[in-house]
Amino acid sequence: MKIRHSLKSVKARHKDCRIVRRKGRVYVINKTNPRFKARQG
Repeated sequence: MKIRHSLKSVKARHKDCRIVRRKGRVYVINKTNPRFKARQG
């Protein structure tokens, strides 16, 4: 599954963002600042 550029730009907004795969979906999660969240798929 390709990770779209929009998710990579969300990841670049904060140093603690992580890209996680769960059940075929790709999430961007951030434990320290929960405002930075995204989902694809």
